[in-house]
Amino acid sequence: MVLKLRKKVPPPPGCPMSACMNLLGGAWTPDVIWNLSEGARRFSELRRAMPVISAKVLSARLKDLEERGVVSRSVLATTPPSVDYALTDLGEELIPAIRAIVEVGSKLHQRTRLEAAGRAA
Repeated sequence: MVLKLRKKVPPPPGCPMSACMNLLGGAWTPDVIWNLSEGARRFSELRRAMPVISAKVLSARLKDLEERGVVSRSVLATTPPSVDYALTDLGEELIPAIRAIVEVGSKLHQRTRLEAAGRAA
């Protein structure tokens, strides 16, 4: 029996899950939100917390999240000027969803390690 492939069916207009996944679906977006979940951070602190991401991509992601209302950007009156990034109320609302994903990911890693240990024994 041959399965017919469905054409890509767009989500219905106004689909809440699609709206949320569209927000979280950008490269590094969940990581940036997760790293801001403990409070405001400066750009350099975020770079140290996520060493794999390039400065260009991090900057673009922060700008995008600011435009979407997930992250706020505060310029501090210091010499030289400093910028703090923090989650907005909308950004804070995303934390439980990301935390749930992290918990499932931890369980998957643990299961993978146990299966690998079982094969090695």
